[in-house]
Amino acid sequence: MSDKPSYLGLLNAIALAETNAHAYLSAWIAKTGSPEVRAVLATVAAREGEHGMSFAKRINELGYELRQKDDPGFEQRLAIACSDRSDLEKMEELGLGRLDTADRPDIFDDFFKDHTIDIATGELLGRYIAEERDTARLLRCCYEQLKGHGAAEPVGDSSRLEAIETKIDALCDAVEQLRQKVGAATPAAANGSSDAKRARTRG
Repeated sequence: MSDKPSYLGLLNAIALAETNAHAYLSAWIAKTGSPEVRAVLATVAAREGEHGMSFAKRINELGYELRQKDDPGFEQRLAIACSDRSDLEKMEELGLGRLDTADRPDIFDDFFKDHTIDIATGELLGRYIAEERDTARLLRCCYEQLKGHGAAEPVGDSSRLEAIETKIDALCDAVEQLRQKVGAATPAAANGSSDAKRARTRG
């Protein structure tokens, strides 16, 4: 019977996924112009980076080495994070606003079905799960705030546009009224000048 832990593959998968998440979230932090989004991403990225290293360390403590595996979606996620897309678009394309399942089952519910998990690994997994669920809540709140701001922007833009159009219309009306006044006054002024000349000639 092999002494190799049955949960070694799980630890390896977590270590790789968390390390990759730290990479693309850090790239996103460098691109965002929102202090609020940056603060949330900084918290999440720090957790992901720590998880990646902690699980790699635990694998080493168990007497094994982290096995690198290609993640087919990593390059795409990194490209999205590095792009000029808005923070809301990045949230939606990366699916980060949908991670929070509230009280519904999530992917972590089955982690402890393996009753052979040792105490140290169990402690590590417990903290990891708690932080991941909190991270999901943070990202959902951030997403909802971005979505709310996005919905409000068109209304504000429309209001500003209408106000500008009203001012332009008022200005055009004022110019037209001024033109009409000037046009009406010009013949009278010309007639007045001719009368004055005839008066001087008679004199």
